[in-house]
Amino acid sequence: MSATVVILFLAIVILTLVITFFAARKTQTAGDFYTAGGGLTGMQNGLAIAGDYLSAASFLGIAGAIALYGFDGFFYSIGFLIAYLVVLFLVAEPLRNLGKFTLADMINSRFNASKVRGAAALNTITISTFYMIAQLVGAGALIQLLFGIPYWAAVLIVGVMMTIYVLFGGMIATSWVQIVKAVLLMAGMVVMTFLVLLKFNFNIGQMFTDVKSVTAHGEAYLMPGLQYTEPLSTISLMLALVLGTAGLPHILMRFFTVRDAPTARSSVVIATWVIGIFYVLTLFLGFGAAAFVGYENILAANPGGNMAAPLLAQVIGGDILFAFISAVAFATILAVVAGLVLSGASAFAHDLYGQIIKKGKATEREQVRAARYASLAVSVLSIVLALFAQYLNVAFLVSLAFCIAASANLPVILYTIYWKRFNTAGAVTAMLTGLFSALILVSISPSVFSPVEGAALFVGEPIFPLTNPALVSVPLGFLGGYLGTILSKETDMKRYAEVKVKANTGYKRSGVSH
Repeated sequence: MSATVVILFLAIVILTLVITFFAARKTQTAGDFYTAGGGLTGMQNGLAIAGDYLSAASFLGIAGAIALYGFDGFFYSIGFLIAYLVVLFLVAEPLRNLGKFTLADMINSRFNASKVRGAAALNTITISTFYMIAQLVGAGALIQLLFGIPYWAAVLIVGVMMTIYVLFGGMIATSWVQIVKAVLLMAGMVVMTFLVLLKFNFNIGQMFTDVKSVTAHGEAYLMPGLQYTEPLSTISLMLALVLGTAGLPHILMRFFTVRDAPTARSSVVIATWVIGIFYVLTLFLGFGAAAFVGYENILAANPGGNMAAPLLAQVIGGDILFAFISAVAFATILAVVAGLVLSGASAFAHDLYGQIIKKGKATEREQVRAARYASLAVSVLSIVLALFAQYLNVAFLVSLAFCIAASANLPVILYTIYWKRFNTAGAVTAMLTGLFSALILVSISPSVFSPVEGAALFVGEPIFPLTNPALVSVPLGFLGGYLGTILSKETDMKRYAEVKVKANTGYKRSGVSH
């Protein structure tokens, strides 16, 4: 590996450690640790949200998917982008007004029941774990490929780095690492897009014509159905992607890092613009990789196509651009896993320890100490699981995280905000029905079972036909919440009236004055 790559990697690592050092000096209270004291501006939080959302799956995976499968690879870009409209119009402002540190705070603002908080914390920990394992496995594969070091060593390097960010700097460090990473990633995307278009003489029509001739798929490359041949499976996947973002705990935590709902709303608008531009640019990276790297070379580097973007950088920009893009990919993984650790640790420390065990009577010092212990525990657990998950299909882990978020979290969020009759029984039923239906259905799906050896975890005929169960598990989550509510006689219309006013105005929320 060239000295340029090593220098750029070390530069990014040192930069993030410097950020963590200064953030640690400002992290004194539980609010600082969980939500950066609510002090981020709309621009800062928008970039941090974009940094959280644009994971290794987005940067490495989508470019590779487009390079290999054309239009079908672009499905992910479309789904991830549209998802933010759901967040913007339905979730962002009420969540900010009702919550304090975690998603469970928001839901419990209406019900004030430990079983609701416990179920929400269970969902958060499950989603964060699946998402984090996928990121760590991807990080291990990337660093192993770039530096030739063993997989376990690569996972440990990323794991130790993310633990340092969260343990010492909390949300302040994590946010600023996300902001720096988002700026670097967008800069890399713009430079690579410019160079790709330069190769096509800035003629987009010519680019579309040329990619049809350089791939073995011909005309089919620009048409749907090359990878996703089953319409129901495609719809189910898109449903998970579009609805899942509004239930991802590490994304939702970002709305507590600003001072008020208008700032939360503006941060989502900024994030949507950044994310939208990013996903449009993935099209040029994918087509560029197909044209200038080649199908066989992409597959030879990584069977999943995950090295398409770095390989394209090397072809069109030489070793310097290759080193920069590889370093940015590393920073991308570090930033996302740090956010995931923080969301999982918050569920343990704030919801389970602070509110259920200590019944809300934990001191600031106890809360921060518990959060740091929880961060360490979540990090160690994730590293251990990732070490054993080297050969697992990480794509289904990511899509499963989105599916669980859409099935278990989104129904209870929407019911809490918009349904007057919704009650404690309905909240618990919705969360547990969504969670377990997603887990059970995916365990008997083609993502786990395949008649072809090596295509999934186990050889055998799948019982459930869809690779992603969102088409079934999301309606089941809403149905569970509905049945749990109407079959229970419990109701509190007065509490709903209070929640409705608070959700729309922020009245009586901590830090809001009128």
